[in-house]
Amino acid sequence: MNLLKISDLNKPQILEIFDIADKLKAKENHHVLKGKTFILFFPTTSIRTRISFEKGIHALGGQCILFPPDTLDKREKLEDTIKYIENWADLVIVRHPDLNKIREITKHSQIPIINAMTLLNHPCEILSDLYSISKLRRDYQDLTYTFVGEDGNISRSWVEIAKIMNLDLNHVCTAENRIKENDANYKFYIELDDLLTKSDIVLTDSLSDKLNTDDYISKYQITLKRMMLTKNNALLNPCPPFYRNEEVSKDVIESKYFVGYDFKKNLLYIQQAIIIYCLGISIDYYK
Repeated sequence: MNLLKISDLNKPQILEIFDIADKLKAKENHHVLKGKTFILFFPTTSIRTRISFEKGIHALGGQCILFPPDTLDKREKLEDTIKYIENWADLVIVRHPDLNKIREITKHSQIPIINAMTLLNHPCEILSDLYSISKLRRDYQDLTYTFVGEDGNISRSWVEIAKIMNLDLNHVCTAENRIKENDANYKFYIELDDLLTKSDIVLTDSLSDKLNTDDYISKYQITLKRMMLTKNNALLNPCPPFYRNEEVSKDVIESKYFVGYDFKKNLLYIQQAIIIYCLGISIDYYK
């Protein structure tokens, strides 16, 4: 199975990935990937996603071969590239700006392809975030999620997972940044403060140049004062890299609301679980 976007999965499949991650966390000496080779296309700027994929594969007994993503931009047709890779690899993980390029690889591939991020979406990251939230709030499916920021790969992925998992998702930003989505789970707002009083989970993404202005920041920056408007036990989950005093204030990152750096530990387990799921491996066999 391939994973190019969250909507490739249904709710039972997402919960199965979460269950695999639970089992991996409970017993870390699985060697389910022993003898398997993974081809990774990652830029040098990737930190969290690349570390967690590489470490996750090695920890389960697999081996990685790494290329920069612009390797896929050369004249050779992607159809030919993947057909050669199939001779030696069991799965390919691609981080590339262009989702269509990953789709083209998938179209001709006989081995699973995983999208590690594009400009349009970031499926593994958001699956991991929801899994981590579920560990902090057992009632995570009943909470109100509020995403503050523009139409981008993070917000679109939250819209996808909200639809599948039936989450209540609000999106707050300037009018021109509305996501073209008519699903009942997605609601768009321009005003922030009143909405925060109904919010359990506040989500942000770093600002593009067009939004990184004093006017935008004054209206939409998540500050400690604004988080104090939220519901009891609310959490702030800023997507890294985040920038203090831009989309979030310095004081809110130092507050109890910030989910913390340990929150991202589960990225490793979820990405391991996605690999295992895409390969169709039964982890129970390796008890």
